[in-house]
Amino acid sequence: MHLSEGEFYHIYNRGNNKQVIFFNHANYLYFIQKTRQQLLPVCNIIAYCLMPNHFHLLIQANENTVKERNTFGGKPMQEFSYRTGILLSSYSQAINKEQHSSGSLFQQKTKAKILSETENGKSISYLEQCFFYIHQNPLTANLVDDLAKWPYSSYPGYTGLRNGTLCNKEILFAETGFHLNDITSKSKLSIKKRID
Repeated sequence: MHLSEGEFYHIYNRGNNKQVIFFNHANYLYFIQKTRQQLLPVCNIIAYCLMPNHFHLLIQANENTVKERNTFGGKPMQEFSYRTGILLSSYSQAINKEQHSSGSLFQQKTKAKILSETENGKSISYLEQCFFYIHQNPLTANLVDDLAKWPYSSYPGYTGLRNGTLCNKEILFAETGFHLNDITSKSKLSIKKRID
C-alpha cells in the first residue's frame, strides 16, 4: 500500500480463510492498545470497528504516515505500512500463543482504499459514507440491535457514550461539518436507507 499525505483511507484486513481473529474481550482491547502504540504516532485515526473476523480503520495520512524507511530487503517502505506489519505480527503472535495455534492469522495484504476520486474534474469524497459503513458493521452482521451496544468501535466515543481518545474527532467534524449530535441522527438515516 502506498499512501499520500492528507488523504483519507479505509484500511481493512480479515482473518486468513475468514477465520476468527478476536476470541474474547481481552483480544479486542489488546488490538486497540497495539493500534494506539503502533499507528496513532504515524497517522490520524478517524474511526475504527473491530469485528470477530476482520477490522476496519478510517485514517488520514499525515507527514509521519508517508515517511520512508529502509527494510531488511533494502526496499523502502512507508512508516504506516511498516507499523501495520508490526501491529498485525505482534497481535498474531500473542493470539497464536493464547490459542495454542500457529501460522498466519491475517490475510496476506492489508487493503487501503483511498476515499476521494476525481470525476469530470470534480473531487468527490467518500469520507462520510465510509465513516457510517464502518460503524454499521456490527448491526449489519446482526451482532447487536443498536450500534451503541458494540463496544469495539469508535461509535460510542462519537455519540458521547464513552470518552474515547484514539480517534481525532475534530478532523471528522472539520471535514464533514458534523456536530456530535449529528452522528446518531445521520446513523439512523443511513441505516434506514440500507433497509429501504
